[in-house]
Amino acid sequence: MTRPPGRGRVSRQDSPARQDPAQMATSRASQSAPARPLSPALDKTFKVGLVLKGLDGILEVAGGILLLFLSPHAIEHIVRALTAHELSEDPHDFIASHLLHTAGHLTTSATLFGAVYLLSHGAAKVVLVALVLRDKLWAYPWLIALLVAFIGYQLYQITAVSFSAGLTALTVFDVALVWLTWREYQSKRPPRHHGARAGRRA
Repeated sequence: MTRPPGRGRVSRQDSPARQDPAQMATSRASQSAPARPLSPALDKTFKVGLVLKGLDGILEVAGGILLLFLSPHAIEHIVRALTAHELSEDPHDFIASHLLHTAGHLTTSATLFGAVYLLSHGAAKVVLVALVLRDKLWAYPWLIALLVAFIGYQLYQITAVSFSAGLTALTVFDVALVWLTWREYQSKRPPRHHGARAGRRA
């Protein structure tokens, strides 16, 4: 029997499963390519923001340690000494009078809660910032989660408790740092299909 000419050849060429190797490589590269790294300006901004957040964490730890060892009466005495000059010039100074009012209503339980709050949050910030600066990829999502939790709490304070321009500025800063951290994480994270392919080969 004679086979019709070109039959098998046509079926192989017209099969939808067969594609040009160059096109397949291009599509795979486009799907697995990581996000572009941050520009030099954004990368510098990201690192400066991390350093500032780390310094903020150090200050929180220092404040928490002070609250552990100072009684409410001692705190009120220190605040009175620090605000005496400002209040002598302007008895209605908002910041000084607010600090003095807050210090006068402190209790032992309140200072203990403040100490635990500052120590835990400050230590978490310092540790995660240090790990991210050392390019530990697993620390990036944890830092983002911590910052998102802070943002949620700060938004609650701004909208439900009392508006604060300083807290609003801090929230904007944290939102920007979350975006920069996410972009940096996406640019450094290895493509997923590489790990899956290596597992199949093994």
